[in-house]
Amino acid sequence: MRLTEFRSLMEAEFGVARGDAMLNDHTLAAFGGKTAVQAIAAGFDPREVWRSLCAEFDVPRSRW
Repeated sequence: MRLTEFRSLMEAEFGVARGDAMLNDHTLAAFGGKTAVQAIAAGFDPREVWRSLCAEFDVPRSRW
């Protein structure tokens, strides 16, 4: 998944303000307590970060 697609999905699902806050403030257990921004910067696939966020925020699987 490209970063542009990742950002589009975040904006569509959570909105700009909430999505930005989630990316920068919420830590993901699946990535050792890194935020989404830190996980992507560390080389993790944005699709896996997206799936982790979806799981933690109860997004229906049909939108993963």
